[in-house]
Amino acid sequence: MNFLHTMVRVKDLDASLKFYCDLLGLVEVKRKESEKGRFTLVFLAAPGQLEQAQETFSPTIELTYNWDPEEYTGGRNFGHLAFAVDDIYALCDKLQQAGVTINRPPRCGHMAFVKSPDGISIELLQKDQARLPQEPWASMPNTGSW
Repeated sequence: MNFLHTMVRVKDLDASLKFYCDLLGLVEVKRKESEKGRFTLVFLAAPGQLEQAQETFSPTIELTYNWDPEEYTGGRNFGHLAFAVDDIYALCDKLQQAGVTINRPPRCGHMAFVKSPDGISIELLQKDQARLPQEPWASMPNTGSW
């Protein structure tokens, strides 16, 4: 058995691509538009897994954009997506500068949580060893839920 992808429904494809690609750094590997089905699928991969994703389309995140407006209600049973990152402080700073709320700051230098434009929890984990705690993250409180 092989893991293929996680599908996330999105309300605004442009806002989602900005978040996942421009801010988190994922790369689009495939796009499918269905006029008949009235949807767009965009498959994204982490840069470190890009070659594998281009060959097998896994592991990827599938953003599903339905052209007809629909209200999505997410359950906490979905959980979250998780990414290992090179520099958790630099990424959290970039996200915060772009207006993304850091729901669980990386106080420990190892883990943070943010949410996508559609409210999907994203866990960011520092690759290798945790960074030394530093401000403003060390004393920043949690915001909302994740």
